[in-house]
Amino acid sequence: MTDPLRAIRNGEELSLRQQIILIARLSFPAILAQISSVIMQYIDASMVGRLGPDASASIGLVSSTTWLVNGVVTAAGMGFSVRVAHKIGAKDDGGARNIVRWGTLCAFLFSLLLTMATAAYSIYLPSVMGGAPEIRRDATAYFLIYALTIPVQQLLLVSQGMIQSSGNIRLPSVLNVVMCALDVVFNFLLIPRLGVAGAALGTSLAKAVITAVMMWHLLVKSEYLHLTDREKSERQSFKDFAAKEIPVSLKIAVPVAIDSMIMGFAYVAFTRIVSPFGTIAIAANSFAITAESLCYMPGFGIGVAATTIVGQCIGAKRKDLGKKLGWFATGLGMLVMGLSGALMYVFAPVMIGILSPDLQIRGLGTRILRIEAFAEPFYGASIVAAGVFRGAGETMMSSVLNLLSVWVVRIPLAAFLGAKYGLVGAWIAMASELCVRGILFLIRMAFWNTKKP
Repeated sequence: MTDPLRAIRNGEELSLRQQIILIARLSFPAILAQISSVIMQYIDASMVGRLGPDASASIGLVSSTTWLVNGVVTAAGMGFSVRVAHKIGAKDDGGARNIVRWGTLCAFLFSLLLTMATAAYSIYLPSVMGGAPEIRRDATAYFLIYALTIPVQQLLLVSQGMIQSSGNIRLPSVLNVVMCALDVVFNFLLIPRLGVAGAALGTSLAKAVITAVMMWHLLVKSEYLHLTDREKSERQSFKDFAAKEIPVSLKIAVPVAIDSMIMGFAYVAFTRIVSPFGTIAIAANSFAITAESLCYMPGFGIGVAATTIVGQCIGAKRKDLGKKLGWFATGLGMLVMGLSGALMYVFAPVMIGILSPDLQIRGLGTRILRIEAFAEPFYGASIVAAGVFRGAGETMMSSVLNLLSVWVVRIPLAAFLGAKYGLVGAWIAMASELCVRGILFLIRMAFWNTKKP
């Protein structure tokens, strides 16, 4: 049977069976990669949780800021990765390699600037976030180590995104599983000696090892993207690249960056709402977010597959097929996350219990996880639909929908309900907003005009 991605590039029709196989083949390795990433967070949180509530709270205090920065780092490489998918879909392998050559360099230079800014801010962050004095030192150490390794994170995400855009999702997935295993080893060695700082350092070392392997595959071994033994005639100067590709990539990446900042600042604001509730609430909030991510990461995996599939459809001038496959992927995301939400409701006490031995944290974490379980299918719709629009290069509307949903619904409602019901009220607001967001993205999918040039 013809490879479905090659069939898309060659203009061939796909049977229903081929469409299902394509989505499943690309989604499940990506889901595995996302779940392994969450397991890595579980490992960190569980090991640190054994050090006591203060240690857990110190990481929870800065975690929303690390998500904000991660979103910006992701966006810095997103435009280039999507353009790689478009070029491969159009059978312009030389153009894809030029994006690899210059896009990787541009993203890396950006990450160096981001590292300097975040490292300088690390000493002030815990007090700005309203953390208690006893947790500020560990929080600063954790965030500083994270900040200094942002360039490693940037190269990891860029190389992973480009390899995935070429249609090879299996290799990044396998490497993410290996990274999870390395994280266990490094944390086992470092946390008993260095505490909270050891958790940050262990994760960073695991990422550094996998980044080296991922970059080697991208630049040397990738079927479509490797830069070895290529004719000089197909190479593009940086001047031409800057004139032709950077504006197109920025058109994709800037809305993603804005979207990431919208969501990142929302997480920061949410943490700021939660922090006055006390150390137990901060720790329960952090652990519950880590536990919930085990349920929604499959949605992100399917979203990665959707970006690759739709991106290559767009490059091959087959937008109608891209929309059809986008709907398939979105439906699969809702189904998978609906099932994971049901499991989260049932196993919430176990999921929190793995992360903390503290009975108060367990009780509060279980309550808020069960509230969130009801929103998972709609959250899945928003995650996968956003991946569809990224693949199409249409990212601005996703940013607008997230802005409206988070800042009009979640934050005001969390402030109102949090004042009345504490952390439980804040999580009711979060679950309500995720439902609203999912509905907005489904409406956007329904009215997506694939006839526009």
